[in-house]
Amino acid sequence: MKLEGRKIAILVEDLYNMPEFWYPYYRLKEEGAEVHIVGPEKKTYRSKEGYPATADLTAKEALEREFDAVIIPGGYAPDRMRRTPEMVEFVRKMNEKGRLIAAICHGPWILVSAGAAKGRRMTSFFSIKDDLVNAGAEYVDAEVVADGNVITSRKPDDLPAYLRAIIKKLSEM
Repeated sequence: MKLEGRKIAILVEDLYNMPEFWYPYYRLKEEGAEVHIVGPEKKTYRSKEGYPATADLTAKEALEREFDAVIIPGGYAPDRMRRTPEMVEFVRKMNEKGRLIAAICHGPWILVSAGAAKGRRMTSFFSIKDDLVNAGAEYVDAEVVADGNVITSRKPDDLPAYLRAIIKKLSEM
């Protein structure tokens, strides 16, 4: 188990993309990581398809010093996540500490809001390319892009490459 002893936060909000949330959740647990679901409140959130995910920590309770990584799934959830200052602040602090931040699909929106996109090579779902570029990122259309402590991907089809990159990076930390 490559990630035994690692503690990872997966952010959640309503309208999250189901595979982009659950594939990393179970894959990281499979590698031995301790995975926590972090939301604005301790409650159950629903995916775009209505599938439930219950936050076991609030963004106020999640302390960056206790986590090795944060995973940001896509869907419409990132637009809702960035409306909660504590969610954005958690990601900002994780970036300041050099912790791994992995975002897929619309997830990089949180990096924009947290001021963590400027000067980075990043990818995302194509519809937010302009947002990344306007925030100072270099947009790359690739299944996975790793730049320092930030890993980004475009869509569910990229999940295998995305998780390989996340697991490799966490194994090296």
